Parts: sequence; structure tokens; C-alpha cells
Amino acid sequence: MKSWVESANQSDCHFPLQNLPYGVFSTGGSAPRCGVAIGQFVLDLALLEEAGLISAGGAQHVFNQPALNLFMGLGKTSWDQVRERLIALLKEDGDSALKDDEGLKTKALVSMADAQMHMPFTVGEYTDFYAGRQHAFNVGTMFRGPENALPPNWLHIPIGYNGRASTVIVSGTDITRPLGQKKAPTDEVPRFGACERLDIELEMGAVVGMPSEMGRPISVQEADDMIFGYVLLNDWSARDIQAWEYQPLGPFQAKAFATSISPWVVTKAALEPFRTSTPTREKELLPYLREPGPMLYDIELEVLMQPKGAEKATRIAKTKYNNMYYSSAQQLAHHAISGCKMNTGDLLGSGTISGPEKTQYGSLLELTWGGKEPLELETGETRRFIEDGDTLTLTGWAQGDGYRIGFGECVGTIKPAPDYDPR
Repeated sequence: MKSWVESANQSDCHFPLQNLPYGVFSTGGSAPRCGVAIGQFVLDLALLEEAGLISAGGAQHVFNQPALNLFMGLGKTSWDQVRERLIALLKEDGDSALKDDEGLKTKALVSMADAQMHMPFTVGEYTDFYAGRQHAFNVGTMFRGPENALPPNWLHIPIGYNGRASTVIVSGTDITRPLGQKKAPTDEVPRFGACERLDIELEMGAVVGMPSEMGRPISVQEADDMIFGYVLLNDWSARDIQAWEYQPLGPFQAKAFATSISPWVVTKAALEPFRTSTPTREKELLPYLREPGPMLYDIELEVLMQPKGAEKATRIAKTKYNNMYYSSAQQLAHHAISGCKMNTGDLLGSGTISGPEKTQYGSLLELTWGGKEPLELETGETRRFIEDGDTLTLTGWAQGDGYRIGFGECVGTIKPAPDYDPR
């Protein structure tokens, strides 16, 4: 399936016709509005909607908005209709209404170099999970030994905690090193200061499109149907702050300061050919968590690190999303099983994605084994954890036959902690 947008037909392009991920962009100080990525361009959906070439909500325009929430809330029928119409308009041998209208085409296709990307949706609530078995085993081994690495409940439920939607930010937003309380094993009392063990967590984020009702549980299949799409997600982590605060209620300030997501939401429809199953269960799950079919996706993931002034980035990890033990659909079903209401725009972090080999670990905590084994970068620097000025980039794609369903990049650069005198 080829597009008349030539840049979309390159085999390594993240945004071919088969993808069409949604985002929010602006140009030259204009109001943010919805678009889709096609090749090296952003297609202005608000302009197409105004011109009558696409329609998602009948008389109501939904793409002239600074967030995708209105469109996502319309449900699968509208999602499918818009996708089919966009494919028809962009296909090489499809509907020529856009292709042949030079004036509209020039305005509607905006070069990505000229587009400023914004948060693609308004985050209602944010929940982060701890659902990668290798990551959970690695971290548990560091703190409790391999015999007690996994908590007793881990093989039975997807463990999660409620995070902060207020500090979910779009790729490209700088990250300020957090302040907080820390207490090393050798300290008699805690001390206050800047995080010294700053880390990443390589994750995928599931974006809830359709809401659920309070008091009504949902099945895994219903949960999968509710998901609109997926983003790359970096749940930045202050490991030293976390080590002191997390007992008994889990992460708090160590995770609340920033969570970065990629600007493009890749739809579930685009990922459909890449569905794959979760791994064989070590313990049989209770019926409400059992999947009726494949609920994971075969997605390649990479992490790159570039110190300030370094001539290039170093790939420090390469793994796959199908290493997860629990799928996003299972996480969502478990989240709602108590009757918890899920809303359009809710975001679920998968948990750190690590594979069985050291080069596949999705955090510096694992890659350097708690800082004991420094990481050597291609440009000569070494890292135990992230330093000021470092830029971390997540990227990922599902590899098809001659094409990729890409997520673009999720990028963040670390700025020094703020000057703060608590006295």
C-alpha cells in the first residue's frame, strides 16, 4: 500500500500510510490542532474537516481542538471511519480530492520541521504498572536477593500505583533534576538535596479512548476495545529518593516530577498485524485476567543516551515490548475490576520493559546494576546514572514487510536542580 506522499514510502520511515498516528501540532503561533503523521509531514485534520473531506462527529468538528479527547471519545466506529477515509485520500490510487487540490494540499501538508508538537491528549489520570517480569526480577534481586525477588502477589496481579497526570509532558520538554529526601545505608538520618541517582524507565503507554462506568467491572476483551492507541513513555525515576520513601506505600515524589510521552499516538488499528501473546503463565491467572486472544504487540524498542557536547548518541539498550508479562488490556481490566471508573484520556504505563539479556534492560538501575557496573558510552564517557545535560531518547517501531509502524521519538534533556534554600 503506497501513498502519493513520497516520503511515506521509504522502508525505514516511521509514518507510512499503514500507520497514520494522531497528534496535536501548531505552526507559527497558530492555535494547536489535531493532525496525523504521513512521511515527513503533518496532515492538518482541522483543515480537512473544515473543507468537508473528513468527518468524525457529524455536524460537530472534533479536530480543531488542542487535544484528541473529543475524537477519542466518539468510539471505534468513528476511529475506523476516519482511518479508512484518510487511507483513501492518501493512497496512490485512491480518492484524488486532496491530491488534485493544489491549494488545499499545500496548506494541509505541513513539514514536520515547521510543526511544533504538543501534548496529544489531555491526560485524565495516570497509572504506572510494574508488569515486566525481567525488570521486577532484576530489581527484586538487587534489594531482596533472587530467592525473594518477586513479591508474593506479582505472578497473580499486575501491580500498579496511581501517578501524577499533572507532570505528564510531551517529548522535547526539558526535565529538571528533582529535589527530595534521601537516606543512604550509611546515613544516620535523612538529608535533603538534589537526586544523585536519576534514571529512566523504558515503557509503553496505553491511551484509554472509551470510558467505563463507575461500579461496573470490565473484561479483558472490553478493556482492549476501550484502548485507542499507544505512545512511548519514559517514567523518569529518582532512585535515591525512591529507596527512602517507597515503604510501605510505594513510589511518590521519586516518580511525580516528570513522565515523558511521544507526541504521536499510534492507533490499535495500525498495530493489529503485530499482535502477539503474553508469555506462558507460571501461575494460573484468575478468570477475570485471562485473555481471549493475543493482547501484546511485537514492537522493537531502543534507548539512546547523549551527554552534553558529545558528538553522537550511544544506543544503551534494545529490547521488545513483547517481553511484558501482563498486557495493557489486562492492566486496564484489573484497574476497573473494583468498579473504578476509567475515563477518556487516561494513561496506563506498562512498567519498565526489560529483556533477558543485559543489553535489553530498560533502566540504568539494571544496566549498571545499581551503579556498581558503570556504562561505557561510544564517545568515551561513563555513566552510572543520568548527569545534567544528558539527553535520553526512546524510539520504537513494529517491523512489517517493507514498512514500519513507528512511534517517532520520546526525548528529554536533564537540567540542573533548582536553587532552593529550605531555611
